Amino acid sequence: MSNVNNIGYVTFLSVVAALGGFLFGYDTAVISGTVSQVSTQFSLTSLQSGWYVGCALVGSIIGVLFAGTLSDGFGRKRTMILSAILFTLSAVGCAISSNLDQLVLYRIIGGVGIGIVSIVCPLYISEVSPASHRGRMVSLYQLAVTVGFLGAYLMNYFLLDLSVDFSSHNALLQKIFGTEVWRGMLGAETLPALMFFLIIFLIPESPRWLLVKGQESKAVSIFSKIYNNTSVIAHQINETKSMLQSERKSDWKILLTPGIFRAVIIGVAIAMLGQFMGVNAVLYYGPSIFETSGLSSGDSLFYQSLIGMVNMGTSVLALLIIDKIGRKKLVYVGVSGMVISLLLIGFYFMMGKSLGLSSIFLLVCFLLYIFFTAGSISAVIFVFLSEMYPTQIRGTAMSIAGLSLWVGTYLIGQLTPWMLDTLTPAGTFFLFAFMCLPYMLIVWKLMPETAGKSLEDIERYWLKSKKG
Repeated sequence: MSNVNNIGYVTFLSVVAALGGFLFGYDTAVISGTVSQVSTQFSLTSLQSGWYVGCALVGSIIGVLFAGTLSDGFGRKRTMILSAILFTLSAVGCAISSNLDQLVLYRIIGGVGIGIVSIVCPLYISEVSPASHRGRMVSLYQLAVTVGFLGAYLMNYFLLDLSVDFSSHNALLQKIFGTEVWRGMLGAETLPALMFFLIIFLIPESPRWLLVKGQESKAVSIFSKIYNNTSVIAHQINETKSMLQSERKSDWKILLTPGIFRAVIIGVAIAMLGQFMGVNAVLYYGPSIFETSGLSSGDSLFYQSLIGMVNMGTSVLALLIIDKIGRKKLVYVGVSGMVISLLLIGFYFMMGKSLGLSSIFLLVCFLLYIFFTAGSISAVIFVFLSEMYPTQIRGTAMSIAGLSLWVGTYLIGQLTPWMLDTLTPAGTFFLFAFMCLPYMLIVWKLMPETAGKSLEDIERYWLKSKKG
């Protein structure tokens, strides 16, 4: 297929769109290094600290609600440009905010950007990628998210160390990089956000979206850069136009078509369930969880950095194999490993100390859990959601599934401290293990294998699937 597909060009388009994933990861993770400083400076109560952390998730839910309509109406490219503007505004605003209300407002604005890129970036990548490479190209987005997480951890560490001896005659610089370094941590996102804004202008609009809007000549021009074979281009154009002609209904009527509605419900289910299998609890509250095992805060942060590295490294592995072995096999192997790892973590918290197990055992279990998670559900979720729906309403349908993902993320962020206190750490991780089972069952019984299939072939599968 290498002589048919211009993979170099497709990779360039995918990497540009995936930069939105880096901003997603950075904006989400950077907060972890600022909570104690912001709480101290503004004398926050525990509820106010929770709102400072959670307000960006509220913004993400808002962003997801509008992302589909914006991308279907104004195009994938313009919507990505809007997200870059929001990230830039948020980063600058957080760095110079004068009170908590302003800080929360700018965090919400950044959260809206997160919600938008979580929909439009993987959607764009799926629409410009040939079927044989689509899985690994969309996985670039998830890889970029993990790089953003690690980048935030490293930037927080670097700026905190820099602030100790930082001295400047400029009052604003002294505040941002010295006395109130949390401003620098949040504001450092300005550079990648501006880069994202500028580089988007180098990529074209999604050719499938252009066909939806009747701009066939522009779509042909873009497809000619993706495919090196005129017959393949003609086939792709005809396939997409054929499916569009069968969709001459309003967006909501298409969504309510029995087979498509089934796909939407399945997407909502796997997006929501994926959040209750523990991954965000570990990424957000890892240091706190490690401290409950008796580790110092320094060791806990070191362990969390190791988790971030494994998360990123395994995402690279998943990217390389997702199109070769398929999405469903990754889920079967990965979720099985997640269940075993979660049960071992629960066992450690229940009986580990009485058996003399060291914290190294806990670290290994967590690293195994992240390895299996990053190689399965984290790798496939955005691939699944970007592939499952018809071209005409793909953005809207992805927004519905994405909304459930962010609601689940918000709920797990709010409930994890309560679960750790009420259910105990052991009970919490046993619950996460149990929640893996319905996810596995849905993927096994209800999801088709989409590897190697065109987006139009996947759409036909759902349209034929009228029952259930």
